[in-house]
Amino acid sequence: MDIAIIGGGAAGFMTAITARRINPSCKVTIFERAQKVLAKVEITGGGRCNVTNSFAAIKDMKQAYPRGHKLMKRLMKTFSHEDAYKWFEKHGVPLITQEDECVFPKAQDSHAIIDCLVRQAKELNVTICCQHRLTGIHRTEDGRLKLDFENDTHRIFHRTIITTGGSPYGRGLQYLACLGHEIEAPVPSLFTFNIKDRAFCNLMGTVVDPVVTTIPGTKLRAQGPLLVTHWGVSGPAILKLSSYAARILANNNYKVPLAINWTGERTRQEVEENILKLQAANPRKQIATIHPFGLPSRLWLYILNKLGLDAMKPWAEVGRKTLNRMIETLVNDQYAITGKGIFREEFVTCGGVSLNSINPKTLESKVCPNLFFAGEVLDIDAITGGFNLQAAWTTGVVAGQNASKMSNQKSYVHTEHTHAMLL
Repeated sequence: MDIAIIGGGAAGFMTAITARRINPSCKVTIFERAQKVLAKVEITGGGRCNVTNSFAAIKDMKQAYPRGHKLMKRLMKTFSHEDAYKWFEKHGVPLITQEDECVFPKAQDSHAIIDCLVRQAKELNVTICCQHRLTGIHRTEDGRLKLDFENDTHRIFHRTIITTGGSPYGRGLQYLACLGHEIEAPVPSLFTFNIKDRAFCNLMGTVVDPVVTTIPGTKLRAQGPLLVTHWGVSGPAILKLSSYAARILANNNYKVPLAINWTGERTRQEVEENILKLQAANPRKQIATIHPFGLPSRLWLYILNKLGLDAMKPWAEVGRKTLNRMIETLVNDQYAITGKGIFREEFVTCGGVSLNSINPKTLESKVCPNLFFAGEVLDIDAITGGFNLQAAWTTGVVAGQNASKMSNQKSYVHTEHTHAMLL
């Protein structure tokens, strides 16, 4: 049985390796449109490759996967983050879990992951063909799939697995729409926010941890460190929010309000009590010298200036109305997002092949038998922190094991024997 994998990224390699391991009699070929494989893996995590996450802070899969959380919960019963950790360590890549629960190679080098995947593929006799851009898929009378490539060549395969990653433009998925698949329009996810406030952006380099960011008028919120940049804001609290709000931001041309609680998870009442105690304990001290909640001095001075307060004024002379304004700014400081920036270490899209078009157990197309999907080409995307690569490993394993089964076999059931083969 000949299997084609379209896309030589993380999902593509995990799919190929799984297919060959589950069914050694099948022939597997990876087709990559670029000159080299695993290019995105090379730059993830700042070149260190955030391979997965411990999931210790994830209580609901929707926290990590704004789109596709139900499917990921199901599929991770077959290949979880713990399985991914064991898989890489078993194949020669020691891993380490950081305090923020992100998992990296101990070598702190993405090439440790790349070399492992390439080595495993070669040991299993997976064929790798670069500079092969797919232009179309057609079903043959006997149920096989004819693949057309840009150089006017074509090949026929029994099974094909699409692992091309996120498509920034809808036209990149047009050939799949022509087959009858429902496509969720791709829009960017994981990006920074532009804010045109010169005084605020002069705080560039300032980090506040933790903060809570929200889009007013929605229930969307994110918690974590925030970094002020020369163009606006970045950091996990912003990147997470951009993921959760990807559709809303795109629909509003990336011009919506942003609210920041500089005190983290504290409520307005808690902040009020703290500020009143601080005032009572330091009546003669200048308000500039006392930084509530450990705020960086530059940010605190900026907030005082924003409120029109004299930084040299003693706390005892700050009236109740002014205190209320101060408290409101600390818990609900608002800015106007004027556009999106670029998060260069990651490029993730919200959208892709609708999950309505695939079998959730096997990841096979509902409208084109023998066509499977894995990775970000599906409408699955995650926040930063190793979750997107985990989706690639998980969907790659599930697609690989089901695409490699013979036609007279049922879909693979997750047994201890099968699990041992995967690892």
